[in-house]
Amino acid sequence: MSASVTLDTNILIYAFENREPFKQEICLSLLQAAASARSRLAYQAVGEFYVAATRQRILSPAEAVREVTNLVNGFDLFLPSPSAYALAAQEAARGTFSYWDAVLLISASDAGCDVILSEDMADGARLGSITVRNPFGPRGLNEEARAWLGMDES
Repeated sequence: MSASVTLDTNILIYAFENREPFKQEICLSLLQAAASARSRLAYQAVGEFYVAATRQRILSPAEAVREVTNLVNGFDLFLPSPSAYALAAQEAARGTFSYWDAVLLISASDAGCDVILSEDMADGARLGSITVRNPFGPRGLNEEARAWLGMDES
């Protein structure tokens, strides 16, 4: 099973946060697999990562700059289209998604992504052609996420 996968900011944060080693290990693997699979990443997620990582003191500003540079160099990045903002406002007004989650989902859909891995949005939620999937299973990374990113079963 192959899908065009992108990552939400919380997956990026967990990869560097050591408060939950279980999630950190999974998210480090996800990040590496996504980069190897040539997955796309939203500029929005990269910016949110820097802000959250420094605000929560997960990384120093210098460390966060280094990791942002790695993300920018390691992924094909995408921006929101102008129409994404108006569509996101409509979704937020309906109460379907928060405004910024809707911008991210619409942008990812426009960029050709099928799946966004996120723990912060409702698993299985859809917007446009993209589906939100929680990558965490009872024993670690769920099988679906492994398959999407071409990871072995080890």
